[in-house]
Amino acid sequence: MMRDLALKELLYKMADDQLVLGHRNSEWTGLGPLLEEDIAFSSMAQDKLGHSLALYTILHQLGEPEPDKVAFTRNNNQFHNCILTELPNAEYDFSLIRHFLFDTAEALRFELLKNSSFEPLAQVARKVRGELRYHTLHANTWIKQLGVATQESISRLQRSLDFTIPYALGIFEESPNEPDLIQSGIFAGEQELKSQWQMKVELIISQTNLHLPDWKLQAPIMGGRSGKHSEHLQPLLDEMSEVLKIDPTAEW
Repeated sequence: MMRDLALKELLYKMADDQLVLGHRNSEWTGLGPLLEEDIAFSSMAQDKLGHSLALYTILHQLGEPEPDKVAFTRNNNQFHNCILTELPNAEYDFSLIRHFLFDTAEALRFELLKNSSFEPLAQVARKVRGELRYHTLHANTWIKQLGVATQESISRLQRSLDFTIPYALGIFEESPNEPDLIQSGIFAGEQELKSQWQMKVELIISQTNLHLPDWKLQAPIMGGRSGKHSEHLQPLLDEMSEVLKIDPTAEW
């Protein structure tokens, strides 16, 4: 059924986003600029891996391979995460801006999904909303504090914001069968999510000395949803699957 195909497309891109960005966030463990931030990014990484497992489990129930196989044995062109999630962490200002833009979108996405007509997904959405409120609170707090703190903090955040916005717009790349999701009441669609996201981002940024670029002048960086990724994804996947590949038949 076209509905099932559309549903799998949605689940894969959500799960892959969570898995890949969860791994990127985990790379801050031991390297955070403050002990509290080291712990915060590690905690959020763990949450994202849990979210990805929940979504891969639904996919398995729909006939896809088991979660570990899906997560650790695919090549980069089989992943459907947006390119934003796979970019290297770089400096903390970039990771913070990515965290703010992505988690704002994810919190709104799961909010839309809590009343999905596909009950297993609605249940996951209702379960993770609390964790995502913490994620967005963390991001918003730091953006508002550093966005008015010093000239250096403002300029660094502004530079990262300008760089990241086109990648963030790639979050909302539509899947081929999205009309079936909307028609069946599974998901309100990427354009509705994007509209809500833009309003939320504008609200937070308006409380700082940062400035958003003109949305209309931005060219979204897309391709990830259809398996067209940057050069950064495959090395990340190789690192993620390094232990598994030592002995794929081992039981852990």
